[in-house]
Amino acid sequence: MNAPIPTDLGPTAVCIDSRFTVPGMRCAGCIGKIERGLGAVPGVAAARVNFSAKRVAVSHVADLSEDQLLEHIRKLGFEAERASENPLARDDAETRRLLRALAVAGFGMMNIMLLSVSVWAGAGGETRSMFHWISALIAIPVIAYAGRPFFASAAMALRYRRTNMDVPISIGVILATALSLYDTATGGPEAYFDGAVMLLFFLLAGRALDAMMRARARAGIEALLGRMGQGAHVVEADGKTRWVSAEHLAPDMVVLVAAGEALAADGQIIEGNTSFDASMLTGESEPHPARTGDRVYAGTINVSAPVRVRVTAAAQDTAIADIARLMDEAGQSRSRYVRVADRAARLYAPAVHSLAVLAFVGWLAAGAGAHQALTIAVSVLIITCPCALGLAVPAAQVVVAGALLKRGLLIKDGSALERLAEVDMVLFDKTGTLTLGEPRPVDLGVLDEDMRSLALALAQASRHPLSRGLAAALRETGTTPVQLDTIEETPGSGLTACWQGNSIALVPPEDQSIGLACDLLIEGGRTRIAFADPRRPDLPQALTALAAEGVKAAILSGDRIATVEAFGRELDLPARGAMTPADKLAELDRLRAEGHRTLMVGDGLNDGPALAGAHVSIAPGSASDVSRQAADAVFTGERLMPVVLALRAARMTRRIVRQNFALAAGYNLLAVPLALAGLVTPLLAAVAMSVSSLVVVANSLRLANAAKERVA
Repeated sequence: MNAPIPTDLGPTAVCIDSRFTVPGMRCAGCIGKIERGLGAVPGVAAARVNFSAKRVAVSHVADLSEDQLLEHIRKLGFEAERASENPLARDDAETRRLLRALAVAGFGMMNIMLLSVSVWAGAGGETRSMFHWISALIAIPVIAYAGRPFFASAAMALRYRRTNMDVPISIGVILATALSLYDTATGGPEAYFDGAVMLLFFLLAGRALDAMMRARARAGIEALLGRMGQGAHVVEADGKTRWVSAEHLAPDMVVLVAAGEALAADGQIIEGNTSFDASMLTGESEPHPARTGDRVYAGTINVSAPVRVRVTAAAQDTAIADIARLMDEAGQSRSRYVRVADRAARLYAPAVHSLAVLAFVGWLAAGAGAHQALTIAVSVLIITCPCALGLAVPAAQVVVAGALLKRGLLIKDGSALERLAEVDMVLFDKTGTLTLGEPRPVDLGVLDEDMRSLALALAQASRHPLSRGLAAALRETGTTPVQLDTIEETPGSGLTACWQGNSIALVPPEDQSIGLACDLLIEGGRTRIAFADPRRPDLPQALTALAAEGVKAAILSGDRIATVEAFGRELDLPARGAMTPADKLAELDRLRAEGHRTLMVGDGLNDGPALAGAHVSIAPGSASDVSRQAADAVFTGERLMPVVLALRAARMTRRIVRQNFALAAGYNLLAVPLALAGLVTPLLAAVAMSVSSLVVVANSLRLANAAKERVA
């Protein structure tokens, strides 16, 4: 017996989060039903559906068990299971089932339609009856197999005295098949096996397409997790090592991490000193020293020397997995358009059942026979399926999210597209946002030919950002390195080596306040190499494109006032420097009070509050983990144009969603009266319903082409 459920949530109640997979969610009505139903359960603080991932996250008191929550979801009419805590685990079993069912339905539809051609051509008598029986022999097993996703969902709903959109679909298919069998057995002129199978085929096609588009939307998360080490060399008690894959690492294991190797788990260094490139997690391009006792994280790269690390968190418990979960759960929020579809779909089942009963009773009252009245009622059930309405928002958002992902921008939140379409002002951070955050030498003229060869020989032996920038710049000039002996790198202290019996070094300036610079030491002489952070290569183009879209731009930076103002003058942009996180939030509040809809683009830790507080926000892929989590979208690469592309795509998505609503509404306004009037057979109803869904999906797919055309 289940434990008692707490009746209320007090102000000090401590809630925990549980996540469930609900593959039976099909439309906005399902979203609303689950969120409202779970929200009414005593002990549940909040329930939020991620439609794209087919998951629901529930915040609840600890006394309310996951088994009880699963039972409540089932009572709402949906089968559910605990979601995998490992974000690397992606179960595509549902997609495979849908594709198999789609293949069976397609095979059956083609054969039955071929037989129907003879009937339509005028075959009569025993010939017509024979073709109907052959169609029945094909259709019945096909419908039994291909219809399982709908029949199982409908049975689950009816078991708990609920209804969902699969109930009228299942009733329509079963009644159409039963009527066709009756007509075939009694020698009637019509049979609708082709209509029933065609309905299943197009419904399955829409659901399989939806499943595949959701998989495309998860590609960004897969790419992020792919950056994590695939495994590690675990040190045994006898000192020997063995390779263990990332998913089988466990806390307290000791792993040996070689230089250049990516960590596969979070841990603590217990032996050795090195430096780690943590740019993927923190956005800081400069490797940071890591010594015995320091914490290190999965996905970071050991730059300098081998170390031993005791694992503290592995697999789904790592910091990078937490980021992936955050991105996954952001999914599609309860946007304004989704709420509109939710309210409309909520009325679907009772309205459709009422219309079908009205059609049946009305035609009986008008003198029609029971057979004709039932046929018309079946047509009403089939033709009013709200698949087009349910696809209006998610199809557009998933398609554009997939298109933008291919072009270097990950949309974490579907509602961000709506907010992005409303933007009239964009505020940029400077360093790492308008610039690359990758220092390059300002003037190589301070180095003669021999010094350049020595500097390249030293720099190419290090992964430090200044070393990488120096090495790249020297290679571009055609410099070739000399052969050095005993090169050593000390984290935080630079590189040393021997050349022709002399000591040489590439070290930080003695005065730490100098900034981006390093000193080349040769035989006691010191030559300073200054660095600068280059702009993003398409910065002028992106600013011009934003202006063409009617969006004003400005710079808000925490850098020195003089530096920021000079940078702003070069770009002809308003610029303010030395701004604290509170200053940026205050500026956002001021602009909001003036009626502006602001887009914040930033990368630093100090940009996190502004990114969260803006109307909508975007962060570069090199940003700190705080900024990437706070932002609604993340762009990768050196170019800034993905920001402009996102703005354009968002505005077109808004138009497409409105068109989808218009198409869905127009279809019902036209189709329902025709069905009620008895002018539509079940076959035509199946074709019309399927075509309406395909039209919405096809209209949404225009977003992929639009993004492709506008990327240049």
